[in-house]
Formats: sequence, structure tokens, C-alpha cells
Amino acid sequence: MLIDSHCHLDFDSLSEDLGGVLTRARDNGVTGCVTISTRIRNFEAIKAITAYENVWCSVGTHPHNAHEELDITTEEIVRLSDFDKCVAIGEAGLDYHYDSSPRDAQAQGFRNHIAAARITGLPLVIHARSADDDMIAILEDEAGKGAFPFVLHCFTSGRALARRGLELGGYISFSGIVTFRNAADIQEIAREVPADRYLVETDAPYLAPVPHRGKSNEPAFVRHTAEKLAELRGVALERVAAETSDNFFKLFSKARRA
Repeated sequence: MLIDSHCHLDFDSLSEDLGGVLTRARDNGVTGCVTISTRIRNFEAIKAITAYENVWCSVGTHPHNAHEELDITTEEIVRLSDFDKCVAIGEAGLDYHYDSSPRDAQAQGFRNHIAAARITGLPLVIHARSADDDMIAILEDEAGKGAFPFVLHCFTSGRALARRGLELGGYISFSGIVTFRNAADIQEIAREVPADRYLVETDAPYLAPVPHRGKSNEPAFVRHTAEKLAELRGVALERVAAETSDNFFKLFSKARRA
């Protein structure tokens, strides 16, 4: 059993064949997935997708869109998260690679989502790209106000952020990037993450793993990421599947095993 802990089933390339996408996932041993919110104002569409069995969702605003939804309060995020199949807050965080939203807006939005995760106890799905120092600073500052569960999704950051995230009680999720030839640094981190603190994801429709690199990604392909992690960690695929699934249900505790 594998769980795709992060995908975007509302995006056109997946939503147009949602039944087929989920059937192919099951055929490849992927028994559940979380469709991740990038705009809270689209939450009704996200909720509708969870009518499918073992599909859960999050509620939140991607850092690219932070400046568009700063009027949505922490209290509103908390209220929306009460939906029975909403199992996480986010994705929120910092992205200095594209800087699609002003950095102060990203930080403010991120802190609002951290507060929602702290209140609800739901895990915060964190997007971190090219912002390691500021990410560490905010996580340390907010952890001082009270603990909150979180996962550093689609991990592409440096060893310092990986180490500090783990020290603060977070999890690290690996995407198809770990299968890329030029991902030696990420592969090394993947070897070292404790067995009880890592997850797998696709971030579909983006970042398809080898051998599908360059194509539209989908939850079925998370199997290739799990196979690469098994190779890197020197264990059987079945062990990676068991560990990452157990970790998923521990972190995303509102989700229920079938």
C-alpha cells in the first residue's frame, strides 16, 4: 500500500480523467491520496473531489497566491478545515525562486496557516523553495509559540533545513525529483531521514519521476519514487510502502485507513 501524500487532482490535466487517474493509482498499489489546496477560494471544488473513496484534501493558499488571499483569516481557515475529509492545512510557505507573491505577503500568509495548524492540530503542508534561511527562522519563531505538526513537502532544500525541520518534529516528503540524475544532494538526505519521519508524494501533475520524466504526473507514478527510495535506503519496496503509509496515517491523523 502506498499513499500519495500530495497531488493536485483539481488541475485540468488530472480532473479531466479523474476516474481513470484513480483507477491507475489503485492498479499500482496507491490506495489513497491527498489533493492539496492552492487557493482557498477554490475549496468547494477541492471538496467535491473527495467524494471518491480514500481521497482526502487540505485547505490553504500556496505562497504564489499569498497576496491574493491575505483577507482570509486564520479563523476562516480553521472553520473550513472542519470538513470531514479535510486532513491538512496548506500548502503554504515561502517560494523565493519565482517570487510570484511579495515576500512579506508570503510570510504573513505562512504564519496565518501555522496558527491554523496549531489550533486544529492538523498538519501544515509546507512549500519551501530557495528560502531556507527565512524558512528556518519562521519555523523556529513559531515553534516557540507552541508546537504544530508539519511536513516539508517535495523536499528540494538543503541539509540545514532538513535537520532543523526534523528537530522541530516535522516530516519530510520526497517527490519524483529524488529519481533525477542531478538530485544527488536530495538522494543523500533521503538515505538519512529516520524511518518514522518520511513520506512519498507526486506533486502531480508536476515533476513526474523517471521513467516518466517530462510527462504529466499522476498518483500512480508515486510507485517509482518509492522504488527509488527503497534503492537509496537499501530496503525492500514493501518496507518503504509500509513505513511511509504508517507515517502518513500518524501525521494525517484525521484520515482513516480503509
